[in-house]
Amino acid sequence: MIKNLITKIKRSNITKRLYLILFKMVSLFPADSKLIIFESFLGKQYSCNPRAIYEYLKENHPEYKMYWSVDPKYSSSFTGKDVEILYRFSIKWLLVMARAKYWVFNSRMPGWIPKPSHTTYLQTWHGTPLKKLAADMDEVHMPGTTTENYKANFLRESSRWDYLISPNEYSTKIFKRAFNFKKEMIESGYPRNDYLYNCNDERTIKDIKIKLGIPQDKKVLLYAPTWRDNDFYQVGKYKFDLKLDLDMIREKLGNEYVILLRMHYLIAENMDITSYEGFAYNVSQHEDIRDLYLISDILITDYSSVFFDFANLRRPMIFFVYDIEQYRDQLRGFYFDFEHTAPGPLIKTTIECIDEIMKLENNGYALPENYEEFYKKFCYLETGESSKRVVENVLRK
Repeated sequence: MIKNLITKIKRSNITKRLYLILFKMVSLFPADSKLIIFESFLGKQYSCNPRAIYEYLKENHPEYKMYWSVDPKYSSSFTGKDVEILYRFSIKWLLVMARAKYWVFNSRMPGWIPKPSHTTYLQTWHGTPLKKLAADMDEVHMPGTTTENYKANFLRESSRWDYLISPNEYSTKIFKRAFNFKKEMIESGYPRNDYLYNCNDERTIKDIKIKLGIPQDKKVLLYAPTWRDNDFYQVGKYKFDLKLDLDMIREKLGNEYVILLRMHYLIAENMDITSYEGFAYNVSQHEDIRDLYLISDILITDYSSVFFDFANLRRPMIFFVYDIEQYRDQLRGFYFDFEHTAPGPLIKTTIECIDEIMKLENNGYALPENYEEFYKKFCYLETGESSKRVVENVLRK
């Protein structure tokens, strides 16, 4: 009861107004030119582009004072990471955020938090777009908002960004239009993919498998589908419906393969795979998907931007798109002809998925003819030095 009362007080309009006044007062003081705040996916993860930039700075420019903005419910994700954390919306967070010279985030900030005039906001974003974004979306099907409100809030946020990272020329054009972004674009490749070039070795792969408890003698399938905007019953209650038949895959491929399931955090907690112990692994809470890419022999996905990143490894992909007509025509819409451009086969059933995996086995995991063309369009900037490019463009000017 006391806990509920404290939560109600924290969320009250009076508390927010007082907090906002204090934030504005602190932001009147001069910025600390060496102070940087990082945040990934609303403080839930130590991952993605902010992590890559942080690790590059820590190794090459230790003169910076760096903090991570963390949602207290996800603080365990930062245990043992040798990072200084600030709990989101705490008084200490407020004092540091308002004095920071740089914010490095990969998703949106709450609109009621003002950006001080002395702060440089580097927005890294978190994916190459296949699905339509922000102003380009015809309709928004997410819970708790309308199409008009979603777009207005998004564009209000993007107007605060001083820099935006783009992984390639294709994304640059879309980001400028969809986010109505008029400031400086850094076309650098994604910093998070540096890891796929700099750490793709037997020792690293072996260590990750040991950490996750995955057999060294089994090949690895990674199933990483996107989130579907309409997969909810009501705000806060989300559907879980695993379309892949794990029983069938285990029966046909279990002697040689294990499967990693990387589901969206909103539904991952509802997934029970205890009956598949030793074959299926729920890695939805693993800190950073980059580790899962490295240890996987084949990616199974759908419309998720993970396939743009995985392509950097030049390993095979299978696209399990059982609802492609609905997703393409009703939910989001695509920026290009996905059916003809996808660097791998499109399938709709578990049986087809198994068949494609067996075909790959028989042809030595050969890549399709269009894979190289796909790589040259979307991955051409990735060389293992994207973090360095970003830092030199923003912090080292």
